[in-house]
Amino acid sequence: MQTFIIACVCVCVCVSSVNIVAMLHNFWEQKQVEQVKGSDSQSEDSVKGSASQSEGLLLYESAPSPRPPYIYYVTLPGGSCFGNYKECETQAEARRDAARVALMNSLVNELPSRRITPLFITHSLQEAASASTVSVEDACDPSTSLGAYCLLLQSYTGRTMLEFQEGMTVFQLLHWNGTLKILRERQCSRQNVIGYYLQRGLDASMRSSMALDWLGRERQTPRQLRMELRAAQRELDVARRHGNELRFYKEKTEILSLALSQEFRHQPHTEIHGPHTDSQESPESHTHHQ
Repeated sequence: MQTFIIACVCVCVCVSSVNIVAMLHNFWEQKQVEQVKGSDSQSEDSVKGSASQSEGLLLYESAPSPRPPYIYYVTLPGGSCFGNYKECETQAEARRDAARVALMNSLVNELPSRRITPLFITHSLQEAASASTVSVEDACDPSTSLGAYCLLLQSYTGRTMLEFQEGMTVFQLLHWNGTLKILRERQCSRQNVIGYYLQRGLDASMRSSMALDWLGRERQTPRQLRMELRAAQRELDVARRHGNELRFYKEKTEILSLALSQEFRHQPHTEIHGPHTDSQESPESHTHHQ
């Protein structure tokens, strides 16, 4: 299996005539069918239904541009995002290059070494403790940063690095947005926060709430939003050119762009409402009081 995956990666890199877009689609379509078949609770009809719904497995998006070089992104079923790292003269070329990067990462992600195992968790905690100059024993205490990292890793035991990164993106965004700091100030336990957001994931409501938070900051400090958006766009561009996974950077730019569009929508008004509040009783209900 490992030899087969390495061979496929070589094909992705070396053979331009291969239909990379179709290969990527077939790879994830087959994974979806295998996952459904592996569930004892699924009927044969469910397997057929999942195959018939595979058209929406992958999301391709092009960055607005009137002329080359063109940029394309492809988002995988779990949320991981990749883009073309080459300078492409046509949109079709950019789309193929984004698919090539995504397929290479998808194939490598299937290797045994990309699984979250107890040994991997131990090594990761030791490296994190050394980099942060804290004791590795802190991993046993969920109230510490290392303990929270340990909880996250353990939550993904047996799953792949790509799946772990997809979960980590949510917490990267919460940290960047200032949400985690607010939750600490409100004395929400790390265990509850991790459990809540792992179950919820990233959705349109969360993006909208973060956008409103940034809109509130813009009202307090004019032009902060534009500066943050320009920085996020630069980060996205650098990460794309290096062939990295892009979801964190892309989500940041989209959240900030959403906030900016809301600012423009409300500009004619002399008075606008203050920062967003959320009345739901959950960890998130403490986060939108900037």
